[in-house]
Amino acid sequence: MDNVLEVKNLTKKFGDFTAVDSVSFSIGDGEILGVLGPNGAGKTTTIQMLLGVMSPTAGEVFYFGKSFLKHREEILKKANFCSTYISLPWQFTTMEILEIFARIYEVPDSKPRIKKLLKEFEIEHLEKKHFSDLSAGEKTRLLLTKAFLNYPKIILLDEPTASLDPEIAVKIRDFLKKEKKEYNVSMLFTSHNMAEVEEMCDRVIILNHGKIIVEDTPENLAGKIKNCELELLIIKDENKVDTFFKNKKIKHRKERNNFFIPIREQEIGSFLTALTNEKINYEQISINKAGLEDFFLQTIRKEKQNELE
Repeated sequence: MDNVLEVKNLTKKFGDFTAVDSVSFSIGDGEILGVLGPNGAGKTTTIQMLLGVMSPTAGEVFYFGKSFLKHREEILKKANFCSTYISLPWQFTTMEILEIFARIYEVPDSKPRIKKLLKEFEIEHLEKKHFSDLSAGEKTRLLLTKAFLNYPKIILLDEPTASLDPEIAVKIRDFLKKEKKEYNVSMLFTSHNMAEVEEMCDRVIILNHGKIIVEDTPENLAGKIKNCELELLIIKDENKVDTFFKNKKIKHRKERNNFFIPIREQEIGSFLTALTNEKINYEQISINKAGLEDFFLQTIRKEKQNELE
């Protein structure tokens, strides 16, 4: 797989403070890379350097095998960016904004492209509406429309569904998957929605204090957590199970009649057998397997513990 983006030892210092510390990663052709991290981890600073908005203290960025520093104008014609946290000219209408950016990106025959994207993002009815009058969700969809105008080969997406209702967010994710499949678009994807990252990303890196501390596929990272969570609804034998857990010193948490037990998946059978032997009946059972969010939280907690020691 050819690398569309390659980042080598990217560093950004503000005085004595190092916001991004010798970060290196790549994104392959048609790959979606998730970039995760707690607030202050260096995600936004990294993206700003990848866009050329901020100059790195050290390190290099290459798009399509070419130095971003030397071929910036050529590269930016084939790249784009979308973030929930940026704005567009408030006094212009949706159509005016898109027409301006189409000229900036030198999009050939831009009218059909604009119409197609307006339809994809379901904002055709906003053509004559000013940016200042749009809701947060409408602004996000306009920003996404802008971001795909120039048929980008790589797009940097900073929490692209953060202000969208669940139904629209699903449609946006479906659109991104379609763009990846039809046009082999590469994407850098940040989100605080771990389920979304698991669904969208081929690979994930986790930043903390400006450094990459983890890099792997979402599946492999989730698989590193050995415990799952067994959830039991117990109504009739609530007192029995309370006594059983106390005598056996079984870790659990209780919410009304629901009992949550952290347990290895291979131990569930013997645990349920033990309940049966104690004549404890349960009304419902479910097994909640660990996901990317569990791994992320566990990793960040460990990092904080190590800092305190």
